[in-house]
Amino acid sequence: MKVTKQEIFTIPNILSFIRILMIPAIVVLYCVYEEYIWATVLIMLSGLTDIVDGKIARKFNMISDLGKILDPIADKLTQAAVVLCLSLRYPYMIWMFALMFVKELIMAITGALSIKYSGNVHGADWHGKVVTVLLYAMMVLHLVWFDMPLEVSNIILLVCAAMMILSLVLYTLHNVRRIQAGRKQE
Repeated sequence: MKVTKQEIFTIPNILSFIRILMIPAIVVLYCVYEEYIWATVLIMLSGLTDIVDGKIARKFNMISDLGKILDPIADKLTQAAVVLCLSLRYPYMIWMFALMFVKELIMAITGALSIKYSGNVHGADWHGKVVTVLLYAMMVLHLVWFDMPLEVSNIILLVCAAMMILSLVLYTLHNVRRIQAGRKQE
């Protein structure tokens, strides 16, 4: 995949870079200063820029292979950092992090093989977007509802986990099909 300077410096890609740069600020606000509201504001701003960068990319034809890779990386890094922060208050959150890690590892491997054999970078499917929305909603709820009962937290985590597992299965099936189709063409 060859990336040109024009593909790197698009508004959507710059917004993705900004989201990545926001992660340390979110972690410091949450873990060091215990400024949960400000951490929540930054997470919501990050989520908003995620929505905006996609709309800009589609409307102004700024979709690039780099953006298809950078956007989900920014999402996953933000989600992982926030889930780790939340695990300080909610013990079962560490299992959400472990599931996220396994899912992303499998998706990275099958996705890289899919790119290798198909020659194409594929964007997010509907179920991946649903997982992102559910994760952001889960994170914000846990941040603003400071005394959330553990039972409610666990139910929210189970819903997110179930959707994450479904998404992992669907992405893996798609990637395996692309890999097999690419191998047949060799």
